[in-house]
Amino acid sequence: MPLRHPLAARATSGGRDRSNRLALAALCTILFLTFLDNTIVSVGLGNIQTDLKASVADLQWVVGGYALTFASLMLACGMIGDELGRKKVMLTGAGVFCAGSVVCALAPNAQTLIAGRAIMGLGAAASEPGTLSVLRHIYTDDRTRARAVGVWAAVSGLALAMGPVIGGALVGAWNWRGIFWFNLFFGLIALVVAAVVVPESSDHRQLRVDTLGTLLGAGALATLVFALLCAAVVLAVAFVLWERRTQNPLLDVKLFRSVWFTVPNVVAFCTYFATFAIFFFTALYLDEVVMASGYRIALVFAPMTVLMIISSLLAGYWTSVVGPRWLIVAGCAAFAAGLLLANPLITPHPNYLLLGLALALAGIGIGITVVPVTSTVLNAVAPERSGMAASATNTSREIGAVTGVAILGALVFSQLNASLTSHLLALNVPAGEKTLILGFKSTIITFIETGQAPTKYSAYGSIVNQVIGAAYASFGQGLHDALYLSAGLVILAGLLAAVTLRGRQPAQSRKI
Repeated sequence: MPLRHPLAARATSGGRDRSNRLALAALCTILFLTFLDNTIVSVGLGNIQTDLKASVADLQWVVGGYALTFASLMLACGMIGDELGRKKVMLTGAGVFCAGSVVCALAPNAQTLIAGRAIMGLGAAASEPGTLSVLRHIYTDDRTRARAVGVWAAVSGLALAMGPVIGGALVGAWNWRGIFWFNLFFGLIALVVAAVVVPESSDHRQLRVDTLGTLLGAGALATLVFALLCAAVVLAVAFVLWERRTQNPLLDVKLFRSVWFTVPNVVAFCTYFATFAIFFFTALYLDEVVMASGYRIALVFAPMTVLMIISSLLAGYWTSVVGPRWLIVAGCAAFAAGLLLANPLITPHPNYLLLGLALALAGIGIGITVVPVTSTVLNAVAPERSGMAASATNTSREIGAVTGVAILGALVFSQLNASLTSHLLALNVPAGEKTLILGFKSTIITFIETGQAPTKYSAYGSIVNQVIGAAYASFGQGLHDALYLSAGLVILAGLLAAVTLRGRQPAQSRKI
């Protein structure tokens, strides 16, 4: 057998490295877009509300519809990719994501926009698992694979951070529809490049996709979002029982026996829950109440974005040096501190510099937390389960996002309804007019929810401005409560990590 010339071997290795880098770039672009869409629409919500006459409930579903379908179907799509081919399923998902972007960009009403967002979530669920599992087959060496996974984790954090900045720039330069044309343009580029440079892989073992588990899990999430708590509990219990007995589980619940798997997933849930207090309600408040432009909102979030990126990159190095425990604790502490400092600064006339700095501290906390959470979960399992572990973590994040929007939304508007009467009674208007205004309380709440000024007040001149101010004050009070709740949840997550993640992670031979 003829020996291979060293230069030929080196040339082959160099070509393979270039091919791997191109494939990694394509995978990370798809990952970036699917994660970006968790937050990119946040700064366009006010424009969407005005343009489509959407209610706040509609806006919640613009965000939650994407996260719900993403979370519900991600694990199932990972199994389908393992069976039918990861590249095939990933590219199909990217195509569905692009199709959903077109539906959103052309949406004539809120209902069509929500449907488009659900389609995008389906595409993201199909494409995202492959972005990580394909890496295991491209990078066969442990060291290069670890670096690639580090890039993957950093890109996911980068996407989360860049959403408000890119969205604000697009809304400022164009309008909210530009967000979805942006998704389509880069989605198609990533789709074409991935089709050329990403190799196909599968683990064809004649496994059946866990359809019943998928339905039970999706049902539990949906009923939780709709506040049907009893049904959510029943479906969640049924999901766990089924996953324990089925031969091909959607999620092996035995993984949760390890604190190194369970606790990072809890932290991922809590951080995404709290993150949407910033990206949804704070951005909506700045648009609706402060009347800040898309550019101004982007500038407020810019320091947060930059420091989130830097801290996530540094966290990749620190995780291997000091371990994940104290990084997660430090990240949660910084995140909670940023929320608590930003809270009193969110007023109808905010100090933008101080608010930007407070949000930047929260961004540092988010960035520090993202990488150790992801790497700890992946290190807790054997390599052949890395796809399931990554999907589980991302599912935890998306569940945190959708439940955060739902629960915090309910808190904000229950507080709005409770405090609006006292704010209206404090207005300096004649008694007869005050009685009339109180009679229109539901109309005022509708105004806050839809952004459409009530015409019934057009004859009352300056009183209208006082009524609007009272309504905004009530809305702000609910937002402050939501931020306090989010900060408390993040603090609890940090304490949980400090108490449970002791010592070193199990060695490779002991991984589950």
